[in-house]
Amino acid sequence: CISFLFLLQVGFFPSECVELINDKVPQSVTNSVPKPVSKKHGKLITFLRTFMKSRPTKQKLKQRGILKERVFGCDLGEHLLNSGHDVPQVLKSCTEFIEKHGIVDGIYRLSGIASNIQKLRHEFDSEQIPDLTKDIYIQDIHCVGSLCKLYFRELPNPLLTYQLYEKFSDAVSAATDEERLVKIHDVIQQLPPPHYRS
Repeated sequence: CISFLFLLQVGFFPSECVELINDKVPQSVTNSVPKPVSKKHGKLITFLRTFMKSRPTKQKLKQRGILKERVFGCDLGEHLLNSGHDVPQVLKSCTEFIEKHGIVDGIYRLSGIASNIQKLRHEFDSEQIPDLTKDIYIQDIHCVGSLCKLYFRELPNPLLTYQLYEKFSDAVSAATDEERLVKIHDVIQQLPPPHYRS
C-alpha cells in the first residue's frame, strides 16, 4: 500500500482513499470558524472603538454628578482618598449626633428601626448628609448607632485589619491589665492611617 506521505508528495490521491468530510464536521466547529467582516460590521466595530476611546474619565463623571462613590462596603482608604475627608462623613455625623443626643442605655447594643437605618444608609450612599435632628431619628436614636455598626460590619477590611488580627489577639490575652493596655496601644499604632484616624 502506498504511504500517505508519498501520496502528498506526488499529489496523487486514488478516489477510493478520498472521503468527503463536510457532512461529518459538527455544527459547532463550522460555526466557530471566523467569517470575513462585512462593511456593515466594520462600521460597527469602528464606532465601538471610537466610543470606548471617547469615554469620560471617572473624575469627569463625578463632577457631572453621574457617578457616585459608594460609602458602605467600600475600602476605607479608597473611600477617604476619593472623598477627600480624614474620617468618613457617616462616622463623623453619627458620632456627633450620638454624643449630643445619645446618652441612653444600650445606644450601640439595641437595634434601631430597620427602615430608618436604610433611609440613612441610602442618603449617605447618595453623597448627602442627612439631617439627623429630624424627629424620626431623635425618636429612634438607636438607628444612628445601628448605622455606625453597619458601616463597620460592611468594610471589606475591618477597622482593626486582618493583617493585625494575630497581634490584637495576642495583646488582648496578656496576663495583666497594664501589660494588655501597653500591647493594645502598640498594635493600634501599627494601623494604616485611615484605620487609625477612624
